Amino acid sequence: MNYEELLAAKSDGKQYKTQLPLGEYCRQQVDGKYCGVVSIRSELTDNVFFTEALKREAEWNGRQHFAHQLHFSLQTDERGRMSLEVEPGTYFSLDHLLRENPAVIAEKGFLENTFQALVEVTESLHEAGISHLCYSPKSVLVRRGDHSVMLLSHGSFYQHLRDQRLLYGDDADFVAPEVLDHGTIDERSDVYGIGRLMEALFAHTEMPVTFRKVITKAVSLAPEDRYATPHDMLKAVTQRSSVYKTALSLTGATIVALLVLGIYLESMPDTPNIEYVKPAERLSTDDLLDDGFSPEELGVMAVDSATTDSMLVTQKAYQEKAEAIFRKKYEREADRILSKIYNTESMSYSEKRFSAESQATLKELMELQQQMGEEASLTPERSQLLASEIIDRISNKKKKELQVIRKGMAQSEE
Repeated sequence: MNYEELLAAKSDGKQYKTQLPLGEYCRQQVDGKYCGVVSIRSELTDNVFFTEALKREAEWNGRQHFAHQLHFSLQTDERGRMSLEVEPGTYFSLDHLLRENPAVIAEKGFLENTFQALVEVTESLHEAGISHLCYSPKSVLVRRGDHSVMLLSHGSFYQHLRDQRLLYGDDADFVAPEVLDHGTIDERSDVYGIGRLMEALFAHTEMPVTFRKVITKAVSLAPEDRYATPHDMLKAVTQRSSVYKTALSLTGATIVALLVLGIYLESMPDTPNIEYVKPAERLSTDDLLDDGFSPEELGVMAVDSATTDSMLVTQKAYQEKAEAIFRKKYEREADRILSKIYNTESMSYSEKRFSAESQATLKELMELQQQMGEEASLTPERSQLLASEIIDRISNKKKKELQVIRKGMAQSEE
């Protein structure tokens, strides 16, 4: 007898008590050995439809051999009381696990592995034409040690009971509405149940972005608004996880590229200003065109220079106007965005938080540059060059302002 069994013996001889839809589950001593037992509720055993359904499930259960399915045998004592004796092993509810060890939620892979195991066992049930229906933290069991998910009894065996709420009791919130209302039961009913369980588990920790929209869709009240199968639900989470990781990688690569570009530009020497001076004298043979030589003498056709010059002037005017509009709008927005990180409050952040804020700011500036550049009909290269000049000028200005503020604060403290 281990320590936990010794403690159980000192109380009422039971441990890991939890309430399943069928009745109370616990580990207790039977014929000198501890095993899992479900004491069927008397209000259920008084119902002939229930007892017949329970016998059918017991017969079906003995023939199953897929993973995550607990086996049991139906027992009836001399008083006619019915119970289930569960296969050897130590099992307890997810609810008990979370109360005993709340930190398990934060363990790497626990939530993801639990979710995948639920989908796998549910798919196996669906292949056999069975639906589990109630995935409450009390009715989903786990194995001691590896916390592997295990299911015992399944709700679709009892779908013909008149009062479904009597069967599920306090766990009715984890059952799809159509089940409680005697509607059509299919794979989408279990999608709802799994979604409600994951929603309950994430109540103990922050829900990852890869799960948010998936769970919201899974727990939709209308079956047609949910995923068609648990597999589709798992696939949606996997795809979102892949996209999210790719986006993070691209963001990191972009930031590194911008830093490298910034270092490169800073290391380049300043270009000296060179003033062009036209020679005071030149020989008549230096430039034939200036001497009055006409290209038509060599067979070159004359071009209407007035028309060409007019087109160039017009095009240049449009380009300058577009760039002026871009500069004005981008400078205003860039000043607002850069103010998020260049202020006394953000400069006091930790290095990790300041880096995260800077990444978000750079991403916002890049998206803004692309959008405004397209609106102004500028090439990506030109809009990027103008945006870089504006960002550098505003950044340097704000850095100098912060230095002045810091210097003033230091002097006031002295």
